[in-house]
Amino acid sequence: MYIFAIQIDYHCDIMTALPCNLNDCFLCQHCIPEWKEVIALKKTTLSIKKGKAIFREGEKVKGIFFLYKGHVKVHMQWKEQKDLILRFAAPGDILGHRGLGGIDHYPVTATALEDSQLCYITNDFLESSLKANPQLTYRLMHFYAAELQRTEQRMRDMVHMEVKGRIAGALLEIATLPFTTTRQDIASYAGTTYETVFKFLTELTNGKIISISGKNIRIDDPAHLKKYIQTAGPS
Repeated sequence: MYIFAIQIDYHCDIMTALPCNLNDCFLCQHCIPEWKEVIALKKTTLSIKKGKAIFREGEKVKGIFFLYKGHVKVHMQWKEQKDLILRFAAPGDILGHRGLGGIDHYPVTATALEDSQLCYITNDFLESSLKANPQLTYRLMHFYAAELQRTEQRMRDMVHMEVKGRIAGALLEIATLPFTTTRQDIASYAGTTYETVFKFLTELTNGKIISISGKNIRIDDPAHLKKYIQTAGPS
């Protein structure tokens, strides 16, 4: 079954009709088959262009998003107005859930790193879906628990790990993503400055640990790069 939904343009993107097969997003994968007909009536399919925000920090919470195509960075304003990337979302991930639980405004921003497609539902419909689909509730609970663990680990790294270890960890993780990341995004994910990243990348290049060609970074010696993480202690 294919349902066509009209894109809601939150941030001046062009409206377009998009196909949705009611199978690929987190919501559809974990609901009972009968509930998909209800989802088809209630959800909206969004197409977000690269570089556009899906929602912004401080905006009023309207609902929750399920990513099924593309990649997205979730980030927030940090000290001295710097941007801190909290995570990279991939197909199958959830966005906007930090705005649930009685919070009126989104505490983070979600920005498309490439052309992306998402399913959107309101908070009221999410509540109805959770009541009607125990498996969805169970899987969402696991998603929250896993993200809480990742967030806690990230905060420990930010406090205790030296900056080179944080950058090395960011490079190893970003290397698994199927798109090119900017130096600024590497800095934002590692919780440091562009200048610090540039200097460390130069050091790694001179040591033949990485190779740089334009915007592309290739890790030539991952074992050596991991040593920066393994030997990092409290700074």
